[in-house]
Amino acid sequence: METIGAFDKRFSDDNACKAYLAAQRWPDGVRCPRCERKEKVYPITGKAFHWRCRNEGCGGRDGYKFSVITHTIFQDTKIPLKLWFKVAYLILTSKKGISALQVHRVIFGEDSGHDYRTSWFMCMRWRAAMKGDVLPLEGEVEVDEMYIGGKAENMHLKKRKALALTGTKGKVAVIGAIARKGMVVAKVIENTDTATLDSFVRQTVSQNVRLLATDEHSGYRFLGKHMNHRVVRHSAGEYVVGTTHTNTIEGFWSLFKRGIVGSYHKVSKDYLPLYLNEFSWRFNNRKNPDMFGDLITTCSQ
Repeated sequence: METIGAFDKRFSDDNACKAYLAAQRWPDGVRCPRCERKEKVYPITGKAFHWRCRNEGCGGRDGYKFSVITHTIFQDTKIPLKLWFKVAYLILTSKKGISALQVHRVIFGEDSGHDYRTSWFMCMRWRAAMKGDVLPLEGEVEVDEMYIGGKAENMHLKKRKALALTGTKGKVAVIGAIARKGMVVAKVIENTDTATLDSFVRQTVSQNVRLLATDEHSGYRFLGKHMNHRVVRHSAGEYVVGTTHTNTIEGFWSLFKRGIVGSYHKVSKDYLPLYLNEFSWRFNNRKNPDMFGDLITTCSQ
């Protein structure tokens, strides 16, 4: 990623942002977002970055009017496009994530009169756009599950008793698979039973995988019938057995948890999938020199 000064110079106003968005969205020519055709699509005189589609069945007699932000996460907002771009830049360049409150301070300032919820909304829209898993994972793959949530012993006794919180109760389960030196896929799951864990692995990992490494959770016990499945038994003090370990996926979980604790402090179950989107997308594009441009191409709804 370029420096923030170079970024601000490149996207100094909304016209520069719209030109970039159009080029990323339609590299082979403007297409109607409704019918997906580029024939009979004409620019509207006097309105930059607006077009009219006159294809049959698209918009009727006057044609279908659309702009560069139609059917994108920017549609129906009055927020300048250059601010949307700046928020994306801040998210992408923050390895451990950046909170909406910090974004608000950087973009608007604490005394600007803008509502903090505007920054929160923008961050969430970008996290929702960070989608697109590369499946199936191949090579040497590690799979691991964990729980997100505060420790019961850190809560006030009355609250702990009221919620009857012990162990993993009250926490949210997540599971991840990572190809060593490759991509990661992470998602929220309802529980860690055999059906859930087994199904996730079979949907995410290629049967031709060279190595599938997990811990000794019983939910993975049937995978060896179709894959080269090996286990490290943490309960027995095993962490690395030859090439079998789960250190890579545990490293990703460590980064994710540091982001939750250090940057966001608290994340609700409803929005946890979006934060997983963010960390997975940023990790998967860590070596991508044009990750901002690739993110822009995902913003279509």
